[in-house]
Amino acid sequence: MRSEYKVSEPKGSINITDLGMVFKSRDVTNVALQTTNLSISPGEFVCILGPSGCGKSTLLNVIAGFLKASEGQALLDGELIQEPGPERSMVFQHHSLLPWKTVGENIEMGPRLTGDLEVEQTVSYFLDMVGLSAYRDHYPEQLSGGMQQRVGIARALATNPRVLLMDEPFGALDYQTRLVMQENLLSLWDEFKSTVVFITHDVDEAIFLSDRILVMSSAPGCIIRDIKNPLKRPRDQLISSDPIFIKLKRECLELIRAQSMTKLNIKADHQRPEIKP
Repeated sequence: MRSEYKVSEPKGSINITDLGMVFKSRDVTNVALQTTNLSISPGEFVCILGPSGCGKSTLLNVIAGFLKASEGQALLDGELIQEPGPERSMVFQHHSLLPWKTVGENIEMGPRLTGDLEVEQTVSYFLDMVGLSAYRDHYPEQLSGGMQQRVGIARALATNPRVLLMDEPFGALDYQTRLVMQENLLSLWDEFKSTVVFITHDVDEAIFLSDRILVMSSAPGCIIRDIKNPLKRPRDQLISSDPIFIKLKRECLELIRAQSMTKLNIKADHQRPEIKP
């Protein structure tokens, strides 16, 4: 194991205070996030759930430094986040690999930009970690969807980030591939102990992966529930039959259902009218 790729000391704490995000276009104002407060400890795996359009990705993009908050602040290890940086890596739903570069060339981009003196060794190490050493000289179009995402994760980890930000990275994958990718991600996280903030619409996925689950309200979004996940690690997919898993799933589904109905302006106790002959 190459220990230099591990996070050597506890870093990756995220602190968000009174964060708000407003988008303005001509005469239209859209409040994406309202007063949001959040603290994440170094090495935590946090999943964010919520109805579509509630500001999950907006929150992630503020942490990434892609967006500047309209109000409040986001701190990484006590420093104000003002722009993207190599201490934060992002994995998107689409792999975002450069199609004209090989797998190895895609992974080596970050290490080269950050001044890694052992780029070739770094690339080899992470290809081995995601089980794709034999595909180093292949191009993205020659890989399956799951393999492309594994390359994306390897590329994100190759800069040894304090924080790994993941925006529905497995959302486009088939069910079986998604389960394999979830277990693979937990193995990598256990190895590197980076802080992970992971957005998903899949309640089972959030419970399987996380230390904590944050549930957001319908737009304008804010965190309405912070759920500590008591399931022990390590985990495998059979844990979905555990009574604790089932209880957590019910709690999350009820919260999201209520918020989705609020968004659609439907009463939770709404009943279909009786149709008389």
